[in-house]
Amino acid sequence: MKKSILTFLALAVSVLFSAETFARDQINIVGSSTVYPYGTVNAQRLGESGFKTPTYNPTGTGGGMKLFCAGVGVEHPDITGASRPMKSKEAKLCVENGVTNVVEVMWANDGITFSHSNAAEKMDLTRAEIWTAMAAKVVVDGEVVENPYTKWNEINPSLPAYKIEVLVAPPTSGTRDAFDGNVMEKGCAAMGYEDITGGDDGCTDYREDGRIIEMGENDTLIVQKLVEDKERFGYFGYSYLKDNGDKLQPASLEGVDPSEESIAAYEYPVARPLFIYLKKDHIGVVPGIQEFAQMMVSDEAIGSNGYLTKIGAAPMVSELLSRTRSDVDTLAAFDVVACADKKHPLKDAGYAFSGKLCK
Repeated sequence: MKKSILTFLALAVSVLFSAETFARDQINIVGSSTVYPYGTVNAQRLGESGFKTPTYNPTGTGGGMKLFCAGVGVEHPDITGASRPMKSKEAKLCVENGVTNVVEVMWANDGITFSHSNAAEKMDLTRAEIWTAMAAKVVVDGEVVENPYTKWNEINPSLPAYKIEVLVAPPTSGTRDAFDGNVMEKGCAAMGYEDITGGDDGCTDYREDGRIIEMGENDTLIVQKLVEDKERFGYFGYSYLKDNGDKLQPASLEGVDPSEESIAAYEYPVARPLFIYLKKDHIGVVPGIQEFAQMMVSDEAIGSNGYLTKIGAAPMVSELLSRTRSDVDTLAAFDVVACADKKHPLKDAGYAFSGKLCK
């Protein structure tokens, strides 16, 4: 009788332990809509390898960080995708909620394309021209004034007389953060706005007269709207342009077209790294997290003919790729506390994106 009771108790403990250890058998991913097409393809591959196919909710980079940093436990996401690095204020949120056991995976490069319909005239734009079209206040004859421009040829007579209308990502989007940093701020500086005002406040303020239209975290909808009107522009990651090359074309930016080669070499002015962040405390609790990341940085995925390269990812330079693969294999911890203090091991490494790490 005692033996039966002990056996029953042992079985009950085993069941309870198993239920706690594998309280969820499907990886929960949130975050960037730019990383979304890559993450879902990788998720399908993981599902084919024997794990349950992960879910990916494209909340945007900022929205994903809020969810990821909200806490540890299976009620919280395991992975978040990001089209820019974690910000120091997001790291602080993670620290406040005990999410300090994290792996940062910088897995590929992407380029933000400023795209429009194939039916439109091909355009070569500068960042100063784009800023002048989009900003709330611009420089005219040495003075800062409310944006008066309604057509592109009013900014540069060599451009077509298309109306100015740009479809943009919401403030929670990492793509918007990257676009604002690499295009709006650079264009603002080139036009001398800071020299006139004494600072950069207002450089990333979009005009509010109906010419800049916020579209939410739905790049597919932006593609659809660009096809409907050849004069519209919109910005999104390179994969969406590549996937819709029969419908859309990019504007050249300062003479450079986006391509895998120009993005990987950071010759394209709006090239940027892409990230996923893993919650180490969930590894071994939710199966497949490390395996998902290992697949995503494998040569099969992001090599010269990889399944993620084919849909738009541009490989990292070899030393960064080696570093990333080592971090994933060893589950090297990302110093979230240091990031909250605006510190990062690659901050002074001299890469094009170094200054944007943990800013």
